[in-house]
Amino acid sequence: MSVKWSHRLINILTIISMIILTGLIIYWWKLGIFQSQAKMHDYLANKQILGPVIFVFIQIVQVVIPIIPGGISLLGGVLFFGPVWGFVYNYVGICLGSFANFFLARYYGKPFILHIVKEDTYNKYIEKTKDQNKFDIFFAFCIIAPVAPDDVLCYIAGLTKMTAWRYFWIIILMKPWTILAYSMGMQLGVQWVMKLIGK
Repeated sequence: MSVKWSHRLINILTIISMIILTGLIIYWWKLGIFQSQAKMHDYLANKQILGPVIFVFIQIVQVVIPIIPGGISLLGGVLFFGPVWGFVYNYVGICLGSFANFFLARYYGKPFILHIVKEDTYNKYIEKTKDQNKFDIFFAFCIIAPVAPDDVLCYIAGLTKMTAWRYFWIIILMKPWTILAYSMGMQLGVQWVMKLIGK
């Protein structure tokens, strides 16, 4: 498959995923699970094992192939599993996806990355790898920054001389802070919306 068709396929899958998500949100809204924590817990009662497994898998996929906006999936974790378990499932899924990005890039190289990332974006960040030490610092900073293109940089890191061990610890130690900030902010936002609905 050509790079052009890969990008087109990702765009199509993104649209499809957004349509499915919209349909699910409407369905859940009609069930009343957004208006009542009790109904939400009842809905999830029969999904205590399967629900988290599916959600973690979705998070892994959205990190490797960005067909679902990361903010939406993070919100889903907080909304359905609460701030604590939502954070845990988000963290596990995103870390596993980030590890996959690194090793896929290391094994398949630039041609694979260009099927996922636009060439202009690739060229923009590959320039920063000329000095490995500076790139490692830049990479660690971006992983903890809330709006950095960290999924792209995880691919780029796989092409550098960064050791897998260093990459592992950067992801493990830096990722939680961004996810925690998103989780707390989104939980407050959900509570605010539910209070408005309750009124």
